[in-house]
Amino acid sequence: MQMIYNSPNYCVVEFPPEDGHGAMKSGGYEIVDKNARREIFIDGVMAAHFREHVQKLIEEEPSLDEVDEFLGQFDSLMMHPVVLH
Repeated sequence: MQMIYNSPNYCVVEFPPEDGHGAMKSGGYEIVDKNARREIFIDGVMAAHFREHVQKLIEEEPSLDEVDEFLGQFDSLMMHPVVLH
C-alpha cells in the first residue's frame, strides 16, 4: 500500500493488485475523510474510474482545495468509521 494523497481533510491510500486474491485482483483505494472520521474502500470498476479521474485531475495541476473538492464527491458513500487499533 502507498499513501498517494494527504491533506488536512483527506487521505488516500492505494493498494496494488494482488495475484490470487479475488477481491484485490485489480487493486483498490481507501479514501478517508479526516474531519468526519469516515472512510470508504473502493475496488474493481469504481477504482478504475477513480484512477482515470485522478490522472486527469493531476494533469491540470490542481490545488489542494480542488483535490479535496474532488474527493468530497465520495463523502456520502463513506459509512465506515475510522477506528485506530
